[in-house]
Amino acid sequence: MKNYYPYGPTYEEMLRPETLSEELRRQAREARKDELDPMNLFNISWRKDDGRVNRVVLPKAMTGVDANIVVLLGNHFPSGSHKVGPAYSTLIEGVVDGTLKPGYHDILGPSTGNFGIGVAYITNLMGFDSTIIMPDNMSKERYDRIQGYGAKLDLTPGTESDVILTLEKTHELAKQEKNYSLAQFELMPNYRFHRYVTGNSALEATKDVGNGRVACFAAAPGSAGTLAAGDQIKKAFPESKTVALEPYECSTLMDGGRGQHRIEGVGDKMCTLIHNVLTTDFIALIPDDDAVRGLKIIHDGTDVLVEHGVPREAAEALREAFGVSGVANILGAIKMAKHLKLGPEENVVTVATDGFDRYESVLEDLERRYLETGATVQRRWFRDIFMRAGTDYIEDTRDEQSKQRLFKQKEDDWLKFGYEQEYLDTMKSQEFWEREYERVFEYNEKIQQYREQIESKRRND
Repeated sequence: MKNYYPYGPTYEEMLRPETLSEELRRQAREARKDELDPMNLFNISWRKDDGRVNRVVLPKAMTGVDANIVVLLGNHFPSGSHKVGPAYSTLIEGVVDGTLKPGYHDILGPSTGNFGIGVAYITNLMGFDSTIIMPDNMSKERYDRIQGYGAKLDLTPGTESDVILTLEKTHELAKQEKNYSLAQFELMPNYRFHRYVTGNSALEATKDVGNGRVACFAAAPGSAGTLAAGDQIKKAFPESKTVALEPYECSTLMDGGRGQHRIEGVGDKMCTLIHNVLTTDFIALIPDDDAVRGLKIIHDGTDVLVEHGVPREAAEALREAFGVSGVANILGAIKMAKHLKLGPEENVVTVATDGFDRYESVLEDLERRYLETGATVQRRWFRDIFMRAGTDYIEDTRDEQSKQRLFKQKEDDWLKFGYEQEYLDTMKSQEFWEREYERVFEYNEKIQQYREQIESKRRND
């Protein structure tokens, strides 16, 4: 029988792995040698083994702005993406609540890629069978990784922007008693993980940068879980701005626009249920091909970056650090630094969900589309995409009219999936989000108690 582990870390242990017992920490460090060692559950954290948050402060010669662009790096997480965090959180909350029964339920994971990879990985380590429901036109690397972890694929027509079809399929499959959906777009563990773990990690990552404060947090919403980090940042720095970044080609939050685009993992033609629109201060648009061409420059254009003043060691260290959505987030951070006129001591924080390892086919497609992508072309792209990033297509959403428009969109998206108007109305108060966040501490205790029960049973057996 395959080796698996019945529990994992608390939220507190994901934020601060040093609170784990020394034996668990030792086993977790050793597990990094084998990706499928179940003890990797205890490596779900933004922190590296040395205790520091895994982050990079981008060279200003690359960003073209005075402000510091701080990027949290998700590629070191087990499975290669921070999405494994909300996947685990959603599963473990179901287990300790008793609504998800090990040995009985099969897991459904609606996704456009990274969350599905995370679900496939977590269920492998925790002994569940799983099926990942996702569009049929995503990058080949994503499908390969999901199947490599032993999960099944159930593909729906379309691309990133057709995720609504995956939701419809998931809701249909969830009607079967044995199926349990880890519904990232609608379940609050996603919000809790990112607010508590990602938000506090972002605060830690900027303590020694500039003035130590966070002026702006910018991230593209797929499920909108990552944006919850902005809620925690605002607790420390109320003046901080939270910015939702969308593909220019699919400007759903800004103006209801819907279209196909190439930024996998974001821009899903909806206002997700767990998106706290009350705290979203701006919406900004990023052209999808800027993100793909930007990835080409970072991965293959080391010499071009060096020519423009980026130290070679720094340029080489960035090559594997980002995927397409990470580059989109970086471009959004640059755009907002210019729009907010931030100075050299001020910090903009964003995230890189994954690394380059799942985007070889995306750059191969770029080569087919452009035919010429050598150094001369990359120099032009670098100037146009990074140095000349503009402040167009930014909408201030702090006014009441914008909030009501976003609430209306959320209602249009979710009433049809069986949610009650009364429940959606409760989301119009910040008290709702504070109550959901506070449950982190309840689940810390529940997960710890569940662990103690299992260990006690093991000792008695």
